[in-house]
Amino acid sequence: MKCCILFNQPQENALPDELDILHQVEWVENNLRKLGYETYRKGITKDFMSEIPEITIEKPDFVFNLVESINNRGELLYFIPALLNMYGIHYTGNSLEALFITTSKILTVKMLYSAGIHFPESFQLNECRKLIEGKKYIIKPIWEDGSTNITSDSVFTYKQGIESRFSNFRNSHWFIQEYIDGREFNVSLLAGPDGPEMLPPAEMQFIDFGDKPKIVDFKAKWIHDSFEYRNTIREFPGKKLDSMLKDKIEKTALKCWKVFGLKGYARVDIRVDNSNNIYVIEVNANPCISPDSGFVAATREAGYKFTRVLERIIDDIN
Repeated sequence: MKCCILFNQPQENALPDELDILHQVEWVENNLRKLGYETYRKGITKDFMSEIPEITIEKPDFVFNLVESINNRGELLYFIPALLNMYGIHYTGNSLEALFITTSKILTVKMLYSAGIHFPESFQLNECRKLIEGKKYIIKPIWEDGSTNITSDSVFTYKQGIESRFSNFRNSHWFIQEYIDGREFNVSLLAGPDGPEMLPPAEMQFIDFGDKPKIVDFKAKWIHDSFEYRNTIREFPGKKLDSMLKDKIEKTALKCWKVFGLKGYARVDIRVDNSNNIYVIEVNANPCISPDSGFVAATREAGYKFTRVLERIIDDIN
């Protein structure tokens, strides 16, 4: 069978988060070839409206969709599955609807609220009057993943007059959430013959952070020589994780899969406060699957070869 590996072509002078897609492409391609697939690559640019129709001429059996953004803009991501749907091209991973909703953190919050799933209290920028004096919050981009534009300064304690700090932020692209000062878990989910499977939950350890906000910011994720990168460690607690807490995490993650109509693979990021209350901070459809990603680390912890992971993703194709 013939597979087109579709990805966002990095722009000139791309930062590490954008360049990481090339590692994903190589990793996926090498393992697809081990499974006997004939593969070829297609980088998507701002000319995607003409690039996607070309696939119908090339006639692959399916597309492995690794596109994370268009022209480095996450908010345009949904155009790719929309066009693949329009041209009747089968593709892996999550659907148009799931990608559109989960890419927008505002829509994600609305879905979580409707489903009765706990999440940090969230506000649009023009709702600053609703913030509570002395309480900690974090300002986050609505449309971007990979900790883009997140720094330690993104966490702040609200006080009157701080609104001026956000004067250069657009209401359409930024929002504010309550900062949950607790444990953070990355929960990877993989499609299977009997439904989605929760892979071993990973807990992020923030070593010697002191008074620094315990968040996985851009430095922690991408800048290898930074304090944040060196001191943010992914661990799999395994049997050390309290069984009741693990059960709550699993039920929450699997409910997110159902509510958002997820397919193939996904990751749900969760914060847990000191009373073991669970808060979903992000639902990530089609998370990064480069060899050093959290998702792939979870598959290894579960004992799966990546070829088997790809088979299960392909079996759940759109």
